[in-house]
Amino acid sequence: MIDRARMMLLHGKPRWTATIACRRRDFLKQCTVFGPAMLLAPRLLSSEGTNRIREDWLKMQYDPVRALFSGPPDLDRILGLYPRTTGEPAFDPAEMEKKAQALRTHPAIATGHAFLDRSVRVGLAHIDATFQGDHPKYGVGTYAQPIHDGFPPTIIAAVDALSAWGMGSRAAQLFQYWLAHFVNEHGTIRYYGPSLSEYGQLLHTAALLEERHGPEGWWPGGFEPLDRMAELLLALRAKAVSEDGLIAGVPEADTRKDTGKFFHNNAWVAKGLRRWADLCERRAATPSTTPGTVRKVAAALGADTLRAIQRTWPSDPKDWWLLPRVEPLPKPARLTGAWDVASYTNYRYWPELLSSGLLPRELAERIVEARLSAGGQFCGMTRFADHLDDWPLAEYLFGLWSLGRKHDFLLSLYGHVAYHQAEGHLTAYEQVSFPPGRKRADYCLPCQLVAARAARLLQ
Repeated sequence: MIDRARMMLLHGKPRWTATIACRRRDFLKQCTVFGPAMLLAPRLLSSEGTNRIREDWLKMQYDPVRALFSGPPDLDRILGLYPRTTGEPAFDPAEMEKKAQALRTHPAIATGHAFLDRSVRVGLAHIDATFQGDHPKYGVGTYAQPIHDGFPPTIIAAVDALSAWGMGSRAAQLFQYWLAHFVNEHGTIRYYGPSLSEYGQLLHTAALLEERHGPEGWWPGGFEPLDRMAELLLALRAKAVSEDGLIAGVPEADTRKDTGKFFHNNAWVAKGLRRWADLCERRAATPSTTPGTVRKVAAALGADTLRAIQRTWPSDPKDWWLLPRVEPLPKPARLTGAWDVASYTNYRYWPELLSSGLLPRELAERIVEARLSAGGQFCGMTRFADHLDDWPLAEYLFGLWSLGRKHDFLLSLYGHVAYHQAEGHLTAYEQVSFPPGRKRADYCLPCQLVAARAARLLQ
């Protein structure tokens, strides 16, 4: 027997047409006009009906939830659209809640919504629960294996979140440990697939920590490992100058065999070197290469990267396939839906290019519009293949904030806390299914800290 909700979707009033038969744009229009009924369908449907709705969502090129709000998104309304994600907690919920409530932050957490406040607190409490003392862990289950310990985004997210909320001493302690144990003699990172962008982000993290907390507890011991990383990047740039100036390297751990001249990598190397030069000048430090020289190299790399992007991206402003690298890639049939370079571009390469701050507004807006028009997000969350993967979402949120796109910022932040975190205990899994959400990959700390890092901008 076909349940009543599915019958309504397929055979309701004349203006409601069968979703399976709809063209994508027609379906979007129906979602806009009849958003609540269509969007709430998973609450009403059988498992078979839910699967069909998910198939419809996978075909869509626009975010149906975004169409519901002409003004600022409303978190309470977003929380009521779908069944919440469910799954096992990463840690004992009672203990996590106790630790969350015991936190003393500066400023006090007051984002304007109690649920978002709690998401920030719970996220911050997960840092010490996930780390083993000062030793980093990416997550639990598979992600607790030692092979993942050196993944740079773990320490980058932890230091950013802690220092943003006035817990700089703990951030300094963790950063000092990481630099001492995960930077090799020649400046390489002790991890199986670090991206070039992560080197730049670590230099930026050092500058950020010094600005927020000062040098206490990490700078004397951290200077030399950071200097080695900077020297490694400078040597790579020097070799690249003989060609177009862009550095070829690993774009992300999963795709470490697909090295190339990726734009997000070079943009973050340029930013990281500039931030390193500024930091050394503030501390009156004497790095291996003078700050003035480092700053010139950073500026030249940024300019070369920007010229390469302008040469490579399509001239048609409506073309969504904004290549992530210099080397040619065929235009995929769609942005998301498969485990391919397009999905990786949407979930990480574009967000990191955006957060680097390299792009002028016109080009930065093209990334946002490509994500919005080509199936890059659902309820603000990042689509990857046939599911959602938000652990790099903070980079996209920082980019939206810098562009002044607060409504899109809030939609992605609210969608994340509502559906990428599990109901009740708020564990943030690295990957989840479309609603009703289920874990697709184990809990990881960078995903848990998205709210803590981004919500700080609201205060």
